[in-house]
Amino acid sequence: MNPAQLVLASQSPRRKQLLEQIGVQFIVAPANVPEVYSATETPLEYVQRLALEKASFIAQQYDDSVAVLGADTIGVCDGRVLEKPTSLADAKSMLLAMSGRDHEVISAVAVVWGETKLVNTSTTLVTFRSISESEIEAYWRTGEPQDRSGSYAIQGYGGVFVEKIVGSYSNVVGLPIEILVPMFKEIGVPIWLR
Repeated sequence: MNPAQLVLASQSPRRKQLLEQIGVQFIVAPANVPEVYSATETPLEYVQRLALEKASFIAQQYDDSVAVLGADTIGVCDGRVLEKPTSLADAKSMLLAMSGRDHEVISAVAVVWGETKLVNTSTTLVTFRSISESEIEAYWRTGEPQDRSGSYAIQGYGGVFVEKIVGSYSNVVGLPIEILVPMFKEIGVPIWLR
């Protein structure tokens, strides 16, 4: 028996848009889960834990007829986890570290439905062109970097920094469709609905 409802445990407009793009019907119930990286975890373990914690937190509020989708996305450069910046200085530090080189974007998605718990990840290699401090300051003033892991949005103004990607574009946006759709098929969440 398929779930009667899908709940997105995120308030991200990008994740909502990606689900709508593939015709998934869902409601939104953001999970308020602390995002604190532990030095004892790898970046991959960290995003998997957060995605599962978000989905599990919201799943506790529903019965087994509801499947809950949790997700988390981070950047990683030289082993450093790049989350949302806390200040212009923090954003500068991240963007300058990625300037003229490669970094990884890792997303984890988790689906919790009753006793079923599915977790999967996607990693994309992103190459930035060289970026100046004045560009970073101008970009900061747009307001876009403040709420973005790694201090940039590939689908927004930050796309001008990207030279190339190897892997999933939707992963860099924040919800890797290529791993999500097979998970939906496994539990019977339909796509392409209007």
